[in-house]
Amino acid sequence: MNATKAVTTVVAAVIAAVSAGTAHAQTPACAPRDQVVEKLATKYGETRRSIGLGSNNAMMEVFASGETGTWTITVTSAAGVTCLVASGQAFETLAEALPKAESDA
Repeated sequence: MNATKAVTTVVAAVIAAVSAGTAHAQTPACAPRDQVVEKLATKYGETRRSIGLGSNNAMMEVFASGETGTWTITVTSAAGVTCLVASGQAFETLAEALPKAESDA
């Protein structure tokens, strides 16, 4: 499995788990969305880089800093509660082309 598919699979699993309200060993850090976005901007210099809609209308967002390379993945419920689900370093923006379609020959 390539790295892009692996990340997509992990993000989908996180959205599904958070959307379903699954109990975890660790409770994710959650707060109203505006507070989370402000904290990511002021403390880490991160801005929204991508967005996606998951099950139960959960919104997944990736925030990142071009200067420091830090990144954070959040999931926001339809009620407006945002939870931090992953973070890290060395963020890079990629624009990869889709592989050529295989023929049935």
